[in-house]
Amino acid sequence: MAGLRAEPRDTLQLDQLPARQWAIVHDVPMPHAGLGRAVAIRLMELGFVPGERVCIVRQGPGQGGPLAVRVGHTTFALRRHEAAYIQVMPVRA
Repeated sequence: MAGLRAEPRDTLQLDQLPARQWAIVHDVPMPHAGLGRAVAIRLMELGFVPGERVCIVRQGPGQGGPLAVRVGHTTFALRRHEAAYIQVMPVRA
């Protein structure tokens, strides 16, 4: 998507990104231990790495429903608490 740029000061959690708005992964903070660390590692294995483009393409029913998230050329279903691990920067045209 040529011509798009991100503003680093505008980071937010992926689960807070409006649907159909593109963003760039800024960070996936790594907790020191526990389940959070396993979730963060798995997200990075799936391709949620700094610099990668992401977009929420669809939201499940209700405020706690899952999210269909496009990363690169692949779409994944994520629980909202999993998406909250991913820090993104919305892009502007």
